[in-house]
Amino acid sequence: MPVSPNALNLPLLLDFLRAVVSGRLKLSLSGMDERRIPLPAFYADGSPFALFLAEHQPDVEELVIVGLALAPHILSDFFGRLIAEQLPEGGDLPEFGGVKGANHRDILPTGETAQFVLAGGDIEKRLGVQRILGSEHWLARKHMLWLEPVREGEPVMSGRLVLEPEMVERLTAGTVSRPRFSAEFPAECIETELAWEDLVLHPGTRRQIREIENWIDHNDTVLRDWGMKKRIKAGYRALFYGPPGTGKTLAATLLGKQAGKDVFRIDLSRLVSKYIGETEKNLSRLFDRAENKNWILFFDEADALFGKRTEIRDAHDKYANQEVAYLLQRIEGYDGLVILATNQRANIDDAFTRRFQAVIHFPMPRPEERYEIWNKTFPPQIRIADDIDWQQVAARYELTGAGILNVTHFCAIEALADRSHYLDAKRLEAAIMREYIKEGKVV
Repeated sequence: MPVSPNALNLPLLLDFLRAVVSGRLKLSLSGMDERRIPLPAFYADGSPFALFLAEHQPDVEELVIVGLALAPHILSDFFGRLIAEQLPEGGDLPEFGGVKGANHRDILPTGETAQFVLAGGDIEKRLGVQRILGSEHWLARKHMLWLEPVREGEPVMSGRLVLEPEMVERLTAGTVSRPRFSAEFPAECIETELAWEDLVLHPGTRRQIREIENWIDHNDTVLRDWGMKKRIKAGYRALFYGPPGTGKTLAATLLGKQAGKDVFRIDLSRLVSKYIGETEKNLSRLFDRAENKNWILFFDEADALFGKRTEIRDAHDKYANQEVAYLLQRIEGYDGLVILATNQRANIDDAFTRRFQAVIHFPMPRPEERYEIWNKTFPPQIRIADDIDWQQVAARYELTGAGILNVTHFCAIEALADRSHYLDAKRLEAAIMREYIKEGKVV
C-alpha cells in the first residue's frame, strides 16, 4: 500500500490537536488549569503539508482551525472519542458545537467548535476566531476553508467548517485528482496527443493565438515584478468564433498542453437553469472550484448564455439578463484564462465582446490550408493512388479540418475492411460526397 507523503506530519498534527481539544474539555468540565500546548516540530520534508505550512505560515489559531476541519477526514471518530474520554457516562456538551452529517456518524466541527477550543468563554478571543472564519481572511479568500451557510436567523458560527475538497486530498493523500464531470461540476478536462504543428490555422489566427501564449508566459512578471497588478485585471478573456470544425477546441486544448495547465470545457446546457437564481448558483460553484487552480476555462457554444440581450418585457427577460451580468462578473474576476467559443460572432452581443482582450476568428480553411491538412492527415500505411492530386482536391472541395479528418477516418476504415490499404480517387470522392451530405451541403 503506498504511503502518503504527509505520513510524517499528520500524526504530529493529530497529536497536537488531541492535546489542545482535550485540554479545553478538561478546563471546561473540571476547571483544571489551562496549559499552553507547544506546536510540534513539523518535518520540512517537501510534502504537501510541509509546503502548505511554508507557503502560508499559519499561526497557531489558524493551524488549529485547519486541523479541526481536517481531522474527521483522517479519523472518523476523532471528536467523539475525545468527548467520550471526558464524559465516560455520556452527556451533552452544547458549547462544543458540532453537527451530524448526512452519512458521517460522528461529530463534524463547526465555527462554534473552533470558538470553544480556541477561546472557551473569552468573548474577545471568540470574536477573534470569528474574524479568522470571516470572508476577508486569507483562508476564505483563497477558497481553502469556510463556514457552511446556515438558515436565516441561526448563529453564523453554527455553520460546519468546510475544508476545500482538493485541499483535503492534498493534505491527506498528498495528491489531487481532477474533478469529475457531474451535476455539481458540469465541466470535463480535455486533452490531446496532437501538437501545434498538427493544427493548420490561418496565419492571422495563429498570430493572435501566439499573443495568448505570450500572456500565459509573461503576465505574472508584468503584474508582480513590474508592479502593474493594481492597474490591470489579473485574468485574460478571449472569444473564439468560426464555423464548427475549424480548430477552436483544439487550439484551447493545445494552449493548456503547452502551458502545463488543465483545460476544462464547460457544458453551458448543464449550467443554465429555467429556475430563477439557479444559473447563478451553478456558476458560483464552478468558479469557486476553479479559483486559484490555474485552470483554463473553455465555454463552448457560449451564445447559449451570451446571446443578444433582450429588452425587458417580463420577469424572465430580467433574470436572463441578470444571469449574463453575473457570468460576466465572475469571468472578469477570474485570474486565469477564460475562452468563450461560438460558431457565429453575430450571436454575441457587442457589449460583451468589449470585455475580451482578444476576439479571434477561426475561418474556413483556404485551399492552401486544406492542401496542408490533406497532406498531414492520411496515415502512411495507406498507399495513395497516383491519380489523386491533393492540390486539386483542396481547391475543389471546401471542408473544415474536422471534415477532412472524417473523410480520412472513413477511407482508412474502408481500406482496412477490404484489406487493400489503398486509396484511389473514386473512394476518396465517395467519402467526400458522404461528408457533404452529412453536413447538409448541396452536392
